Amino acid sequence: MIKKYFYSLLFVFLLFSCKKAKKAIVSKQITIVKSYNYNELKPLLEKEDNKTYIVNFWATWCAPCVKELPAFEKLNKEYASKNVEVILVSLDFPKQVDKRLIPFINKKKLQSKVILLDDINENIWIKAIDSTWSGAIPATLIYNKNNRKFYEQSFDYEQLEAELQTFLKI
Repeated sequence: MIKKYFYSLLFVFLLFSCKKAKKAIVSKQITIVKSYNYNELKPLLEKEDNKTYIVNFWATWCAPCVKELPAFEKLNKEYASKNVEVILVSLDFPKQVDKRLIPFINKKKLQSKVILLDDINENIWIKAIDSTWSGAIPATLIYNKNNRKFYEQSFDYEQLEAELQTFLKI
């Protein structure tokens, strides 16, 4: 009788364990981060369509970058229907994409487009993106076909939205 009870209990335990494992597998999100060198990134920085682009250069190891990400996410959500696109360009180390960047994206539930800039020629691409850029992050480029401005600073939502508004009014 005790053996029968033990096996029944074991069966129920295994049954519920399998169901929980399936749920975990089903709910696991697959995140892919495309890697670009500067020549591949450049077209994303020079589009001349009807959108306004906000391109933020950041990294998971940069505390001010991480602090301002919610402002970019909120802006992306609130202005998506107004032809505004946010692109988050990660400057994380390429070898840490799977261990650090992708888990960070999933944990923070980032919805903006995230790409990795993997180009060792930073002396070339930093100045090509903006001649005044020292290379410090966070840094943001806001542009559309009529205007372009580079910011080597952190933003809160109100500041970021105010800058965006100047582009939408032109």
